[in-house]
This record gives sequence, C-alpha cells and structure tokens, in this order.
Amino acid sequence: MAKFNAVVRTGKGDAGMANAKVKKVEAEPEVSAEAAAPEETAKSNRADPIAVVATIGAVGVVAALVDVALIPGIVIGACAALIPGVAPRLGERLEPLFERTVKGAVKLTRRARSAVAEAQERVGDITAEVDAEEAAKTGEAVAA
Repeated sequence: MAKFNAVVRTGKGDAGMANAKVKKVEAEPEVSAEAAAPEETAKSNRADPIAVVATIGAVGVVAALVDVALIPGIVIGACAALIPGVAPRLGERLEPLFERTVKGAVKLTRRARSAVAEAQERVGDITAEVDAEEAAKTGEAVAA
C-alpha cells in the first residue's frame, strides 16, 4: 500500500494553518477495469430486468395519457430494449429448429429436383410417342 503525508486542518482560517498536523495516510490501491473480476464487470454491464420493465411501463403509461398513437412505437422500443437479454438464450433454443429446417429444406429440394426430372422424362417420352404416331399416320397417308 502506498503511504503519503496529508495536512489536516484543526482550526479555522489562516490561523488554523499554525495548528495543522501532518498525518500519515495509507491509500488503497486502485483497481483498474481490466483487473476487475469478469463476473463483476458482466454484472455491472447488465441492466436490472425489473428496472427496465418498470421504466418501459412508466413510459407506456405516460404515452397513453399523451397520445394513444405513440403506443405501437413504444412496444417496438420495448422489444428492442429487451432483445439483448433474451437474444442469446433465444438463439441457443432456436438453433436446433433452424438446423432441422435447413436439413428439411435440402431434402425437399432434392426430392423436388428428382420429381421435376422424372416429370421431364415422362413428358419427353409422351412427346416422342406423339411424334412417332404422327410420323406413322403421315407415312400411312403418303403410302395410300
């Protein structure tokens, strides 16, 4: 701990300086923001959810008294204020759903491609049959 001398006045005015005493004071070391515990820093950066809800509620009540048309904007703002606290947990919960959705979309796309290819093949076969029938009819009419 650092020690330093401090002048302590015991009287009033300039005459008090004559009665001043020197006192040794121990200073406590300052803790920098980097040296602070990560939990303490994280706690200090988070807002109290109850305080946030109370503030949003108070603003909503005042807005309703002033003009009801302001309420949709306040609801959007409230959602924006609450998203940082909810988003990480929401993202973790929605990740499996997102993965299943993407996998399902890939499988559906493969099935759709297969079905389209099969339909094109059938249409090609039918077109070839029609062409063959027309060629056969034209060939018969020419021969007759």
